[in-house]
Amino acid sequence: MYKVVQTSRLYQQIVQQIEDSILKGDLKEGEQLPAERELAQQFGVSRTAVREALKTLGEKGLVGAYPGRGTFVTNEAARSMRNTLDRMIRSGNSEGAVHLVEVREILEPEIAALAAQRADEDARSAMRESIIVMDAALDAEGFIEGDLDFHLALAEAAGNPLILSLIDSIVGLLREQRMRTYYIDGGPERGQYHHKRILEAIERSDPQGARAAMCAHLRQVREDSEQA
Repeated sequence: MYKVVQTSRLYQQIVQQIEDSILKGDLKEGEQLPAERELAQQFGVSRTAVREALKTLGEKGLVGAYPGRGTFVTNEAARSMRNTLDRMIRSGNSEGAVHLVEVREILEPEIAALAAQRADEDARSAMRESIIVMDAALDAEGFIEGDLDFHLALAEAAGNPLILSLIDSIVGLLREQRMRTYYIDGGPERGQYHHKRILEAIERSDPQGARAAMCAHLRQVREDSEQA
């Protein structure tokens, strides 16, 4: 599974290989790592180097060691990012909502453009299903969950795990933002109009159209946020 490492800073190469496995999804949250002795054999290094690597991974929030049980992949890094962003947005009150919109305006048009270039049929199907859920929703909660699923499906379709991690880290903030704007007169209907325009561009594999449709959607989000 792992490559034998051959430089003086052995533990850094071990950290890099395990971190890459986590980011690629080869190692998933909750999965147990092999014992130190087994890892040392796989990497061709001493147990000391392995212990140093696991300590570094722990400090990064990527693994957690539990006495008597072993070392497991965790999601503390993403959780820490979510908590930090949540505090930043909440501390700004009304300004925090504006900051969130600005972040979305920077990220999501390019995410939509990448999705138009890279989305496969499974990704397009996930977006279609999210729109069907929103169309059929009878309450705010159902609509908002479909809305969030649509934007996460876009991030997945972009084919970049860092993008997905960034969007996943602000999902809680997006849910709160959407809950505040849901009850603005005509808000859900306008949102659906833009979601469908975005999907149409992705179905055409049209990155410029997807980017423009997302920009239009985020202008609507900004206007609704200001009213809310």
